[in-house]
Amino acid sequence: MTAIFEAASPIAWAETMARDVELAGLDREILSAHAIGEAASKIAVMPAVRRALVEAQQAFSRRKPGTVLDGRDIGTVVCPDAPVKLYVTASPEVRARRRYDEIVGRGDAADFDEIFADVRKRDERDMGRADSPLKPAKDAHLLDTSEMGIEAAFQAAKAIIDAALKG
Repeated sequence: MTAIFEAASPIAWAETMARDVELAGLDREILSAHAIGEAASKIAVMPAVRRALVEAQQAFSRRKPGTVLDGRDIGTVVCPDAPVKLYVTASPEVRARRRYDEIVGRGDAADFDEIFADVRKRDERDMGRADSPLKPAKDAHLLDTSEMGIEAAFQAAKAIIDAALKG
């Protein structure tokens, strides 16, 4: 959607854009880009924008036959009543190494120390924000993937989900 209008402030513009986003049309690969994650973390500190995005995510979560959402406040704010919640984590060093390997794997240049610093800054910013801080839900299953590869992490998550849904 393209909208042309004069906003009273950048925050008002961001809130309007957040309310108009169509989640179904978003590209997962683009959303996973480092720059998008950094921008999302910075935008999420704007309460009006955060509320608009939470409303959109909540509407998306009610789609049939069901959805899987990931994000830093999905289990605590967006879908607090979800039947299964995973808090997937890894050490900052491991997450930085994974991001570094991903960037280098695409053939792009990367600086590990810069990526590591970015990971730590984003964690601090997200954990410290007043609205929707990064923290595990009280009923979330903790899954630390620091020592796991992709397949092992997937199998561990699947086992948790299968057990929770059978219970």
